[in-house]
Amino acid sequence: MRFGMFVPQGWRLDLVGIAPADHWGVMKGVTLRAERGPWESAWVYDHFHTVPAPTEEATHEAWSLMSALGAVTSTIRLGQMCTAMSYRNPAYLAKIAATADLISGGRIEMGIGAGWYEHEWRAYGYGFPPAGERLGRLDEGVQILRQAWTTGSATLDGRYYRVDGAIVAPKPLQDGGIPLWIAGGGEKVTLKIAAKYARYTNFDGTLDGFTHKSAVLREHCAAVGTDFDAIVRSANYNVAIGVTEADVERRLAQTKARIARCAGEELAEASMAAFRGMPAVGTPEQIVENLSRLREQGLGYAICYFPEAAYDTSGIELFEREVIPALAG
Repeated sequence: MRFGMFVPQGWRLDLVGIAPADHWGVMKGVTLRAERGPWESAWVYDHFHTVPAPTEEATHEAWSLMSALGAVTSTIRLGQMCTAMSYRNPAYLAKIAATADLISGGRIEMGIGAGWYEHEWRAYGYGFPPAGERLGRLDEGVQILRQAWTTGSATLDGRYYRVDGAIVAPKPLQDGGIPLWIAGGGEKVTLKIAAKYARYTNFDGTLDGFTHKSAVLREHCAAVGTDFDAIVRSANYNVAIGVTEADVERRLAQTKARIARCAGEELAEASMAAFRGMPAVGTPEQIVENLSRLREQGLGYAICYFPEAAYDTSGIELFEREVIPALAG
């Protein structure tokens, strides 16, 4: 199993209490620390407003961070989980990503999805199209990205996007273009798009959910003639790790308290549902057992989110010491 780590960027209220002038130093420091460790990749989210509620706390822009992190690192791969297709014209996005790939020396990953956070869509003037349109934009946009990165230009007269000889020069440094991670588990459309285009998928990381989505992906691959086993299946994991269960509870309480300061007690408590009972919450032994079962079902890549990373790296250190060695390789 391979491992990536999310960098705190504010979206999940994980820079609260840190002065804005210090944010870049924190984000850079966490990424450089990951690069020195056993992590293959570092990731950011592509969002503009915080969760679980929009607040005036910072949310740093994903692709600006891609270029900045690409310039200050040398080996770790860099991705977004995931870029919302409709937030940027896809030909323009292809150009942005190609430039970031050049800056990084060919280390960019492209996580891409249809987008879901209605509040920020409307706030930024994008409207909020129905799911069918958002997914249609995803499909057409991925076609434009692939064409631009492999041929150096893109032309498409689609239902949602029309580009006519959009030049993307230079192309990304990576042979075949930037790897595409199709994010989302929609069974009729998203996983079909993944079967057609993805090198990686990213969907439900629970054992039952992952097993089911994998079976659906396999069916789509058979239908479109894609090698199912050639697609690396990934999932995102919220991590709360402790030597004892009491230590785990202490970490969860700290995360909840920080969210409550900005979003209120009710939303903070609701946010804990994304942690409690999930595969990467527990002692090292419990987490290894949970992820081992997922690995048996084909999980090839875990992208881990440590909510306290900007303040305390002891949980990251414990995960590096006790979990990754038991599962890597």
